Order: sequence, then C-alpha cells, then structure tokens
Amino acid sequence: MSDDALQLGTITPQDSGHQGRITRDFDHPPAKVWSMLTEPALMAQWLSAGTIEQRLGGKVRIDFVDSGIVIDSEVTAFAAGALIEYSWSSGNEPQRPLRWALTPTASGTHLALTVGVPAGEDAAKACAGFEGHLEMLAAALEGVPIKFPFETYMKARTGYKAMLGG
Repeated sequence: MSDDALQLGTITPQDSGHQGRITRDFDHPPAKVWSMLTEPALMAQWLSAGTIEQRLGGKVRIDFVDSGIVIDSEVTAFAAGALIEYSWSSGNEPQRPLRWALTPTASGTHLALTVGVPAGEDAAKACAGFEGHLEMLAAALEGVPIKFPFETYMKARTGYKAMLGG
C-alpha cells in the first residue's frame, strides 16, 4: 500500500474511552461483503478462524490461534445483511464494541466500522489493527487473500497516534 493510499478513519473521545470509525467502499455487492463478515470459511481469509451466530444474542467466537487471543462475545445488534455488532472482548474484560454496517452503493458496498476502545487502552493500536484487517478483507474480496499487512498497521498506528496528540 502506498503512502497516499492510506486514508485513516477518525477517533473521537467518548465518556468511556474512544470510538474509532473506519470506512471502506468495495466494488462488491453487500451480500458478498456480508458473507465475508459472517461465514466461518470466509472470515478465516481476512480476520481469523471464528463463528458468528447471525441473530441478536447469537454467540461470537473468534480464535487468533497464533496470539492466543480468543474472543467470546455475543451479537448485540443485528439486521441480516446490513448490520452486526458484538464486543471484541471475552469474559469480564471491558466491552469493546464493534459495529459493522453495510450500505449498498451504485458500485457495490459502503462499509462503516465503529470500534469502541475503553479508557486506558490504546485506541491508535486498536484502529490500526482494523486498518490492517480491512486491507485483508479487500484482498479476500478480490480472491487473493493476504497475510496481515504489518507495514500498513505501523503507518496507521503512527497516523492514529498523531490524531490523538501522541
């Protein structure tokens, strides 16, 4: 990814921490993007191995085998094919809500991801991580899955740190 292609989202302060908002436009129909967000075999191409029960209150389990991080959560907002929200947390950890919203466009799909980051946690790191995963999603949608783009992550983290004044 070239320097000029890196377009960061925003991070805004909230009472309980920060909220990141990252958007992407894909030249693919919402149904295809939705499948990538929710179907286990497709999730594994850009995020990690996992399952999401597509219903309000459904179980979410995402297992980052290499890092030992396991997300056990539940779906807190749901509209089939358009919206899914769950926490990027497990057990008694603070809530880190992720909200994936899809809107059809003339050429495909607009994705808006909001990332809740609790007070005291590194919002720049969290948002930069999702920048990397969204680059992986874009590649997977094109049929050419890639490994996590560490260089993109580092550039994004630097950019988000600057937004936060650090």
